[in-house]
Amino acid sequence: MTSNAASSGSQFLSLHLLETLVAVLPVRDENGAPKSIVYGGYERHMITSQARRRAERVHTRNRANAGVGALAGHRTGVRTREWALTTARALDSAHGWEWDEAIRTARAVIEATGLKFGDPAKKTVANLTKVLLFAPEDAGTRIAAHIEEHAATLRPWTEEYVEAQTQAAKAKAKKGARKGAAPDAPVEGADTPAADVKLPPLPGETRAAVLTALAPRDAVDIALYGRFLAEIADSPNVDGAVQSSHAFTVHEAEQVDDFYAAADDAKLDRKANALDFLDAADDAGAGMTGYQSLITGTFYRHAVLDRVKLRNNLRAAGMTAEEAEEASVAAEAEFVTAFVDAFPEAKKNSTASTGSLPALVLAFEGERPYNYAAAFQAPIDENPVDKDGEGPAGPAAVRRLLKHHAFVSRRRPDIRTGRVLTYDPRIEELLGTLEDTGALAVASAEELTA
Repeated sequence: MTSNAASSGSQFLSLHLLETLVAVLPVRDENGAPKSIVYGGYERHMITSQARRRAERVHTRNRANAGVGALAGHRTGVRTREWALTTARALDSAHGWEWDEAIRTARAVIEATGLKFGDPAKKTVANLTKVLLFAPEDAGTRIAAHIEEHAATLRPWTEEYVEAQTQAAKAKAKKGARKGAAPDAPVEGADTPAADVKLPPLPGETRAAVLTALAPRDAVDIALYGRFLAEIADSPNVDGAVQSSHAFTVHEAEQVDDFYAAADDAKLDRKANALDFLDAADDAGAGMTGYQSLITGTFYRHAVLDRVKLRNNLRAAGMTAEEAEEASVAAEAEFVTAFVDAFPEAKKNSTASTGSLPALVLAFEGERPYNYAAAFQAPIDENPVDKDGEGPAGPAAVRRLLKHHAFVSRRRPDIRTGRVLTYDPRIEELLGTLEDTGALAVASAEELTA
């Protein structure tokens, strides 16, 4: 293990989870259908790692901001396109700027730093960056404070910048008009090519201040999950310490297209109080009908935490070795909690999906990541055992996963401190019957990590 790894334990913490979901739709494709993959020659339902990672990240951030959990008091990040709006709100509320000037200045400063914005002619996107930017949640406040401090310089710079942008837009429009006109037709005011309009450069100290505000700094969730920003070459990217796999069903996909009918309350009230049967007949029928696809199944998912990468990310953000160690231990505890508890919120009100608890969580340490998806390459056959099946998918998947882990553990000496957690009493009984699981049973998510 490298010298800057955790003070105790191996470099990688591997997590494996089995969960059974009934009539849910956590993620959908562009057509509103459940996502799926083909594995082992059979179609499987899939929940993408992106959906799970966002759920975990938001779960961690919300707990930290609420003063709950190991990361209480630590800084977290926000992923948004609204940094100009956030900065303008801080200029407006904290520094007394008029809104129009605040948003104009904030957009100009951030755009001149290197971020591209939406079409100024479209109000819905004019003040939104074209890409989502994951940055510390106080970035807008810090940029606003710098703008206020250097207002004497930035106010005239903004006016010059916006005027140059306007001239460039006019020149570009006239160039387009000239292309569509007759060869000899004059185009009014077309003597200034767009290429000749130069935007004034952003003052160096302001650009540095914006880059510093948007830098990952000590936002722990950025150190965990990483970020990539291609638009600004000198803005630091972060290779996240967490690797996540897509979850998939351990058996063949099972899907139902659920027909639903929504009632129109006003129509039903008229029908209930109708004094003529013809009036009641006019109000027959549902208010709206449709279909939604729902999936059911036992899913396997996996994630791994690189403890060395996490500490390096926090050190690169400016923490001392001691601060990085303390924050890393807290981040690991919250990451494990989020892996167990967090769930994507799509259709949560109509399916109660966020209340699901895993049937089994397996955690262990090693000198490299370990993915056990191969244990389910052959889909589980849920036919009764006496008909050559494996029985219900949940218990069958637990048996397969732990058998696979015990087998690998005997051949990989770096695997150690295996622990299992279940929230299903039937699985707890099953664990008592297994001779070799390669893991110690624990009673809480906190006990999954040393």
